[in-house]
Amino acid sequence: MTTTLLTNISTLVTNDPTLGPTPLGLIENAAVVIDGDTIAWVGRQDAAPPADTTHDAQGRAVIPGFVDSHSHLVFAGDRTQEFNARMSGQAYKAGGIRTTVAATRAATDAELGANVARYIGEALRQGTTTFETKSGYGLTVEDEARALRIAAEHTDEVTYLGAHIVAPEYAEDPAAYVELVTGEMLDACAPYARWVDVFCEQGAFDGDQARAILLAGKAKGLTPRVHANQLSYGPGVQLAVELDAASADHCTHLTDADVDALASGSTVATLLPGAEFSTRARWPDARRLLDAGVTVALSTDCNPGSSFTSSMPFCVALAVRDMKMTPDEAVWAATAGGAAALRRTDVGRIAPGARADLALLDAPSHVHLAYRPGVPLISDVWRQGIKCR
Repeated sequence: MTTTLLTNISTLVTNDPTLGPTPLGLIENAAVVIDGDTIAWVGRQDAAPPADTTHDAQGRAVIPGFVDSHSHLVFAGDRTQEFNARMSGQAYKAGGIRTTVAATRAATDAELGANVARYIGEALRQGTTTFETKSGYGLTVEDEARALRIAAEHTDEVTYLGAHIVAPEYAEDPAAYVELVTGEMLDACAPYARWVDVFCEQGAFDGDQARAILLAGKAKGLTPRVHANQLSYGPGVQLAVELDAASADHCTHLTDADVDALASGSTVATLLPGAEFSTRARWPDARRLLDAGVTVALSTDCNPGSSFTSSMPFCVALAVRDMKMTPDEAVWAATAGGAAALRRTDVGRIAPGARADLALLDAPSHVHLAYRPGVPLISDVWRQGIKCR
């Protein structure tokens, strides 16, 4: 395999505290050696070993590729009117998902696949190198299975979310829909998925329904994730911790008991500031979670209704400005935190043995991601050792 030496790195974020100070493992005047699709060496430039080729970072900062552990990319249609109405004073409700369900059911496989490729390409240009995405806009056996099959063509991190909302056809009989989600639909979808998720919220699924769905998924070998406590206080976070879910996502409305449960378990609190930005909702209190010792991730929640952004840099800036995170904490959460939420150790860090996923910034420090919000700072992206842009 060809080795590549990245030199002249002003500041390298490794997320390996054994390699440098703070949890970011910062190294100044750094270099990285890539061997095939793997990081082979990191350290100060004056100690770098030789390599087959060299790439000059020209004084840029280098960070791990972002790990977006929560998105909804298999969809069709547009909800501009809903967004406009919300920005004009209407409240966000879970039921708006039905608009996307109708459009997604009507779309062809080719149209859905092209949309997924478009949004993943958009995210990659902004430094995201690991993607999770979900079903949830089909809500029939056939449409959920095809959504996951299409998603699996683009990423290994695929989540079965038949329990996004109760399908319109079952509006008067939600128990029958839960039976479908835990039975025939699960059987059709499980072969394509790694994860099972449920929207545990008023207007979607209550605690008992969510428990039944997640346990059925676990019985099929899928690991739980939970849309928890986004719009109101509820049982989602406690259920996530009880079932050892990889993540509880949103975590906006938390009691002290919820925070304590997250701090005592292995479930990651994934915060999605794009959703609060796009719904003018209350911001999650990241500071409260971090001070309690909870592992926090940041993700985009890219979806057409409540967070139509694929930009992890944007989410980092929001987290610093409005969720009381420091720049270091936000960058860690958007990289290593996302990896933890996917239970991955090969991504979200730049250290020997990790996958060679890196983003080069047109800036001397990772702090510029929050310091210069909205500026396209990603100059180069390496994914699995291949320079993508």
